[in-house]
Amino acid sequence: MGQKLGIKLRDVITIVTYRTFRRWLNAGDPPPGEERSSKGGRPKTRVDVRALVLQMASENGWGFGRILGELKKLGIGIAKSTVKAILRENGFDTGPNRARGSWAEFVERHAKTLWACDFFQKKIWTTSGLVDYFVLFFIHVGSRRVFMAGMTTNPTGPWVTQQARNMAMIFPDEADEPTHLIRDNDPKFTSRFDAVFESENMEVVRTAIRAPNMNAHVERFLQSLQQECLDHFVVFGEDHFRHLINEYLTHYNGRRPHQGLDNRPLDGHSFELPTDWTHADLECTESLGGLLKSYRWKTAA
Repeated sequence: MGQKLGIKLRDVITIVTYRTFRRWLNAGDPPPGEERSSKGGRPKTRVDVRALVLQMASENGWGFGRILGELKKLGIGIAKSTVKAILRENGFDTGPNRARGSWAEFVERHAKTLWACDFFQKKIWTTSGLVDYFVLFFIHVGSRRVFMAGMTTNPTGPWVTQQARNMAMIFPDEADEPTHLIRDNDPKFTSRFDAVFESENMEVVRTAIRAPNMNAHVERFLQSLQQECLDHFVVFGEDHFRHLINEYLTHYNGRRPHQGLDNRPLDGHSFELPTDWTHADLECTESLGGLLKSYRWKTAA
């Protein structure tokens, strides 16, 4: 038997057991010293089928079972293990993406037409002593532009409703018609406040209780306002308070780069690096006594 295979049986037995040698013969596998036939094994999956599996995974977040069913519906025969292998090889989880339809996806999907609002409270010095001031802000989620609707020491229902009307007059000038407004459960937001926006065909979306991350863009702006501006001042009177906020908004909505927008300023202005530049080619714009600074190339002025 060994001579028919071109090798001596005793040479094989010295390397493997006789049982292993017999298994080679029964399975059709060649013993050591012979090349394996290229005709055996499962054929490779077609390139276009692999591409279709990856397309379904990336576009829908489907797991292997859902993808397998969609392929079979199209008449494409493929093994379950093959679909799993394709997903793993390309960094996809074989299970479905249960996060589909999450809050993050809602915000991303409606960013261009999504607005959010919130109150900001600050104690300032007046002739009557320390007084709490309340400031109502609106932010366009897609562009990060911020509007100060108004400030007051007494945010009553009628006052809040009037600020809603004022903002509703601004919305028609937007390039993308607003469709949603996010707000928290602050009792200062009354049903009449909601009704103003609902009459403009906007849906008012209330966040869950104690879930500040659902209004993350507003929370992040208020943190920046506090840390970059208000923490550096003792505020005396409403005029001083209003001046600080307006100066910061000019900086924030114009010159300040934003990490969430690939470090671009909201005015969309970008600069090209001059050839053979030096520090003398830079100029600095300052406001609030040099607290807020922005740099630009003189050649771009």
